[in-house]
Amino acid sequence: MQEKLIEFLNAKVEAYNQPSFIKEDPISIPHQFTRKQDIEIAGFFVAVFSWGKRSTIIDKSKELLRRMNNAPYDFILNANHEELKGLAGFKHRTFRDDDLYYFIEFLKHHYSKNDSLESAFTKYFNRNSLTIESGLIGFKEYFFSEEHLRRTEKHISSPQQNSTCKRLNMFLRWMVRKDDKGVDFGIWDSISPSQLICSVDVHVARVAKRFDLLKRKQIDWQAALELTKHLRQLDPMDPVKYDFALFGLGIMEKF
Repeated sequence: MQEKLIEFLNAKVEAYNQPSFIKEDPISIPHQFTRKQDIEIAGFFVAVFSWGKRSTIIDKSKELLRRMNNAPYDFILNANHEELKGLAGFKHRTFRDDDLYYFIEFLKHHYSKNDSLESAFTKYFNRNSLTIESGLIGFKEYFFSEEHLRRTEKHISSPQQNSTCKRLNMFLRWMVRKDDKGVDFGIWDSISPSQLICSVDVHVARVAKRFDLLKRKQIDWQAALELTKHLRQLDPMDPVKYDFALFGLGIMEKF
């Protein structure tokens, strides 16, 4: 049974982990860039915006990047007061311009001292850990270490709040996973693909339960850990590659 499941899911990974997948997916936004920092920043905002319709996520991400002159790294480091005013009124669901201004403030602070956003996730990460959990907890603490509005905190999740951390886990997959398929970027080296946690939402959870990869009823951090534990049994080195299969079956095939 296990061998048949691996064969089936691997076939679905192959079907969806293809360049043709990119166009209709939010990952198409960071794929517009070649500079590492631009990829990171665009990917980060896209991940933060990733709830709701994929077409809306893509449109709002494009709008933000247009306001940043389609050069997010340069904009964040060098935008003057008038250019920053051009972000006023930006809104995506509950993410507003006051949240955006804090995000930019954090990114400017971080990039003024670091070459990559990767170090924001590894700052408090125990690299000997089985999973990225300590990195996610540390990232949120670091992200909100400056003065900020309390309401902005809801846009960055953490295992400490028992969140699935779906959007951050998706972003980490984009940055960390390495293969020759051209979808994920694989531009970070300090985190192993084996330490990543699978993104979980209602669609992924539904499919996972049909394959007995998930028993937990609540869709929370423990569910994400449970699912990834089972996926690690299928591929210990790259468990989150099955995100392609579970997402494809749940969203594209309505499995």
